[in-house]
Amino acid sequence: MISYEPLWTTLKNKDITQYQLINKYHVSAGQLSRLRKNNYISTHTIDILCEILNCRVEDVLRYIPNSDIEIDKDLK
Repeated sequence: MISYEPLWTTLKNKDITQYQLINKYHVSAGQLSRLRKNNYISTHTIDILCEILNCRVEDVLRYIPNSDIEIDKDLK
């Protein structure tokens, strides 16, 4: 699972609000809604957020392994 929890911390640390993302940087409200719900977003959106925030991908998202999914050993 991808979690966008680091994004909210990064926004707070950079003193940028969701309102500013929408009105100043033209990030859509729909994208922010998907981020809040940890839904999928495009790599283009991640790129834009990293550019706006002058940060690394790790400052926007985190991968959380899903222990319920069994990995096919043939894929290793």
